[in-house]
Amino acid sequence: MISLLAVRDVTVRFPTEGAPVYAVDRVSFDLQAHEVLAVVGESGCGKSLLALSILGLVPPPGEILEGAVLLEGTDLTRLPAPALRAVRGKQIGMVFQEPMTSLNPVFTVGRQIGDVLRRHEGLGRREARARTLELLSRVGIPAPRQRIDEYPHQLSGGMAQRVMIAIAIACHPRLLIADEPTTALDVTIQAGILRLLLDLRDRLGMAILLITHDLGVVADVADRVMVMYAGRKVEAAPAEDLFDAPQHPYTLGLFGAVRYPGRVPDDGGPRRLREIPGLVPIRREPADHCIFHPRCPRGDARCQTELPVLEIRRPGHEAACFHPGPEASGSAPRPPAS
Repeated sequence: MISLLAVRDVTVRFPTEGAPVYAVDRVSFDLQAHEVLAVVGESGCGKSLLALSILGLVPPPGEILEGAVLLEGTDLTRLPAPALRAVRGKQIGMVFQEPMTSLNPVFTVGRQIGDVLRRHEGLGRREARARTLELLSRVGIPAPRQRIDEYPHQLSGGMAQRVMIAIAIACHPRLLIADEPTTALDVTIQAGILRLLLDLRDRLGMAILLITHDLGVVADVADRVMVMYAGRKVEAAPAEDLFDAPQHPYTLGLFGAVRYPGRVPDDGGPRRLREIPGLVPIRREPADHCIFHPRCPRGDARCQTELPVLEIRRPGHEAACFHPGPEASGSAPRPPAS
């Protein structure tokens, strides 16, 4: 069976005055129809660049050095620019970070949604306006006949995010890429946005690639999870299995750095957060050894000289580590639902 999306060994490089920076390093994954795949990791680990590379939107001077992005078997990296523009918005929709800066401040929200419909669906102004009203209603915008003629600065953060989602789903894409869709929103609004995404997934039959650093969001919506570190894929598993038995020390570090309200340690004392020491490195060359080694409590001499490859540790669960396995104290605590 052909995957809806198959990313194969994608590498993104940024030339600099010195050595180039490798922001994404030979990342591969598959996404099936109707599936929600969450990509998690610290800021700077390459999550957003990986998403942008799928659509050929890596900001210059960055470039996709090698690899393939197959949408139902068609390699998007080999499409000419006009054909790739036809894919964006029509077959793949994207919700960008920070809706208040992603929306154009000089056009009404109705104009911005309608332009997508006119370009990809060939609708006239009247038809596009009618469809825009339907989309605003579908994503939960109150009083759509009023909001359609408003500008982004007149909307709350939550409503602006819903407008971004309306733009992304306007042409019923097979795949929706959502890059940190709940960032900077309060908890109540976050929950509403997540419910909306899942409802749209079910109603439109699309798959979702969710970029996030919020493990609560992952626990709430994801079918599978891919963990990235310094541009590399280090672990991937069904969401339930990742929480039950994380294998990579970096994944355990992410769990340890999250506060879980109401969770009391076995000894009854306060639960201290455990930071991951050090910083995500700037990669000047492709990895030839364990890139997490300098920050890893399990690292040894082998980790400094050999590159661990992704291996199956449990059914459907792979990790790139010479010393995998959950902590002796048990599985990672599950974050509360957002």
